[in-house]
Amino acid sequence: MVGIILTIVARVFSLQVPRMVGNSLTQVELYLTNSKDATENIQQILLINILIILAAALLSGLFTFWMRQCIINVSRYIEFDLKNEIFSHYLRLTQRFFKNNRTGDLMNRVSEDVSKVRMYFGPALMYSINTITLFVVIIAYMFSVAPQLSAYTIIPFPILSILIYKLSRRINIKSTRVQEMLSKMSTFSQESFNGISVIKSYRIEKRMEKSFDIMTRLNYQKSMDLAKIQAWFFPLMILLIGCSNLIVIFIGGKKYIDGSIDIGILAEFIIYVNMLTWPVALVGWITSIVQQSEASQQRINEFLKESPEIQNGVENLKAQTPDIKFHQVSVRYPETQVKALNLVSLEIPYGQTIGIIGKVGSGKTTLLNLIPRLYDSDKGLIKIDQINIKEFDLKSLRNAIGYVPQQSFLFSETIEDNIRFGKNEATFNEIQQAAKNASVHHNIIAFKNGYKTLLGERGVTLSGGQVQRISIARALLKNPKILLLDDCLSAVDSETEKTILNNLRELRKNKTTIIVSHRISSIEDADVIVVLEKGNIIEYGNHQQLFSDKKYYYDLYRKQNS
Repeated sequence: MVGIILTIVARVFSLQVPRMVGNSLTQVELYLTNSKDATENIQQILLINILIILAAALLSGLFTFWMRQCIINVSRYIEFDLKNEIFSHYLRLTQRFFKNNRTGDLMNRVSEDVSKVRMYFGPALMYSINTITLFVVIIAYMFSVAPQLSAYTIIPFPILSILIYKLSRRINIKSTRVQEMLSKMSTFSQESFNGISVIKSYRIEKRMEKSFDIMTRLNYQKSMDLAKIQAWFFPLMILLIGCSNLIVIFIGGKKYIDGSIDIGILAEFIIYVNMLTWPVALVGWITSIVQQSEASQQRINEFLKESPEIQNGVENLKAQTPDIKFHQVSVRYPETQVKALNLVSLEIPYGQTIGIIGKVGSGKTTLLNLIPRLYDSDKGLIKIDQINIKEFDLKSLRNAIGYVPQQSFLFSETIEDNIRFGKNEATFNEIQQAAKNASVHHNIIAFKNGYKTLLGERGVTLSGGQVQRISIARALLKNPKILLLDDCLSAVDSETEKTILNNLRELRKNKTTIIVSHRISSIEDADVIVVLEKGNIIEYGNHQQLFSDKKYYYDLYRKQNS
């Protein structure tokens, strides 16, 4: 509102300039025709008019500066809030959402699309107010001074409105296509950078270059189609303003000759019409920005309207000795219609260690993901301390869980910071102890900068085993009541694995621990071992029991130890 008021005030002051110019010309004409002897009087009038023009120009410039500061600053705050809102909403959405949408597209919506929306609330809004104010004030004044001349002058404007409407619809369609193409290019680039080792090892650089070249050509074509439509605006504006000038000169000139208007009025009208040239020319640019921002806002709203599948509960997880119970739990992935778990029932008493083993695709990771509610089951119940986990506040539930996923992820921060994610207020000694328990401390201190070593994106400066062990250290630092380890020792050698398991044996005494692994060596000392196959529990018991049953577990043990 303040920005609108400042715009109106700035324009009111700027409109005093043509009036003073017109008044000056009228006074000069009167002087030349009637009172050539009153030289001092005309000089005084012209001096006053010049001072008014200077004052009006200065005040108009000052208010214009304040107006720009107000509106543009507000648009930056809107951009700031919108980016935060989108990012926060992304974080609330479930794993399934990120599996079904490409990273490049998500990034484009939080950057490129938000920038387009900001342009609407900033420059587009500012110039729109400026243009509307000029039109209302100038046209109103022109009609109050010379109604007939004004009516002729505005003849081109209805034609202008029709052209803007027609072109705007085309721009909207073209803008949406350009934004969609930019998302595809962002996705392709992001995937290429993440998979650069595959690209180089398979020597497919040329193929990737060709694919990207095709995409850039498509983007070029779509951008050019948009630019061609936008290019019509400025020439059309200039043409129509030129027509208005010709009308003013022709009709106004005749009226001046007839004595209907003063020379000052004619000069005022020419200045006013030309003052409208830039704002009218901006109508095309503003329309283009509005259409692009509308297309971008629609793309943003598509995701903002996405509601998280995982709904938050209200209960706090207060239990100090939480046990976990699965009752007839089933999960089917809608994208592939694969049934990952089928009526699984399982009790995990507090303090016990459960090992889960099975073939690829047997449902091991799915079972683990259900506990921190990265996914929800389609059927059945999962209870912690006799309470349905869907009733827990997600923050409270996940605070009690330390999770090391199958694909360990490290951020582009220092090693110390990556471990500290487990416990923000941890001391350096606690971080070191967690690293020692994960058998990675000796690797870290061997680096030049030790714990201050800055990692590359996704931890690419470390080996796979080091990434896994730092992820384990992060989980151990948290000291959770429930510890979930999803095949997180697959990249370490048997000696290191043995050291970590020995350390975990002490640490997990006051924890409920679930270890998923393909190696029997990682789970053979677990209190209970569960064998999964196609989402079903086919074996259940400790190492000795399963070994004596001589089924899948026995065969796998023989193969791995032969």
